[in-house]
Amino acid sequence: MTLRKDKQKVLGETFDDERIKTFLALQPSDGLDADFHVLEKAYRGMKADNFATFIGFFVEAGRNINATNMQGRTFLQTIRQHRLAEDYIDTLIAAGAQ
Repeated sequence: MTLRKDKQKVLGETFDDERIKTFLALQPSDGLDADFHVLEKAYRGMKADNFATFIGFFVEAGRNINATNMQGRTFLQTIRQHRLAEDYIDTLIAAGAQ
């Protein structure tokens, strides 16, 4: 049995504001809610400080911080049990996630 990591390391990539904003344009290919999809992609691809910047752009763009996945769970509910997600969780809660 292999163990999966809760959060993969992101090494060496520079995220300026323009690069961070590109995540807003990502589109799901599997019917997943587009807002949930970009939250997940940003979480998996960014360090916590970049994710916090992204969430500011996300909310500013009028996106749904409480979008749900196909199981009806918000992104915050999905990552609450990840052991290395505390900073991400705090950012989501500060932005109004439930």
